[in-house]
Amino acid sequence: MDQGKGAPLTIGDLGERTGLSPAVLRMWETRHNFPVPQRLSSGHRRYTEDDVALVQQVLRRKEAGVRLEVAIAEASAATAPTSPSIFAELRRKHPTLVTHRLRKSTLIALSWALEDECCAVADRPVLFGAFQRGDFYDSSAARWTELARTARAAIVFADRWNGTASDAAGPARSPLSEDAPLRREWAVVCDAPDSTACLSAWELPGQADVPDRQRVFEAVWTVDPVAVRDAARVAAAVAAEVGVLGATDLVAELAGAPTARPAATAPVTALFNRVVAYVDRLT
Repeated sequence: MDQGKGAPLTIGDLGERTGLSPAVLRMWETRHNFPVPQRLSSGHRRYTEDDVALVQQVLRRKEAGVRLEVAIAEASAATAPTSPSIFAELRRKHPTLVTHRLRKSTLIALSWALEDECCAVADRPVLFGAFQRGDFYDSSAARWTELARTARAAIVFADRWNGTASDAAGPARSPLSEDAPLRREWAVVCDAPDSTACLSAWELPGQADVPDRQRVFEAVWTVDPVAVRDAARVAAAVAAEVGVLGATDLVAELAGAPTARPAATAPVTALFNRVVAYVDRLT
């Protein structure tokens, strides 16, 4: 089928361009969430020229002896973020992540669990936190100062910082523009070679009169290194856009693939145990 350069491609077109059958492409999507198609209202898949290039990259890496899952992780991590929203990027690139509607009090418990687990086991992580408002960060400032002490880099986001950005002991503080999607988001991202975790949530609209701790968010969380790297790359790009010191270097560093490591249940179990403890404490 003759396609113009910018015309969307069907799964059959993608197969013809890459030498893979539609059945193999569907299997890759099911098992590895790759390639990620756009979905029409009918449910039919559509792909782009970028998808062709990414599949071809995976095939070249396979021919060079790289395992399929590693080659796919490399290709997925190399794609540039398309949104200044961590939540939107995760939902776009990792649609199999399960969403949950959670109160802010539960998000606090999840955040503390992720933060403490990073402090306990991650080796020199890159950390990002999105707090919506500067005053929401105040109660977490001591925790994040300690996190920043052992991190390779740490950046937090809020609408404004009320003249407190000179605290050199803590994380770098990135302001958010009036139209920044992160103003409506909550996020904790820990990206390290030995430990990864991410919590991202979007505040549902229409809650102006809801008590703060009862506000409801749509949330996802994951320990998958590829998904965490995608979240970290969005955060780094947002910080670089407003000129946070060192953020441009982070964008370049995070452009690479995350460290591949075998799946392990122990870190997830430890994180789950912390979550249960914090939820029990706050409810």
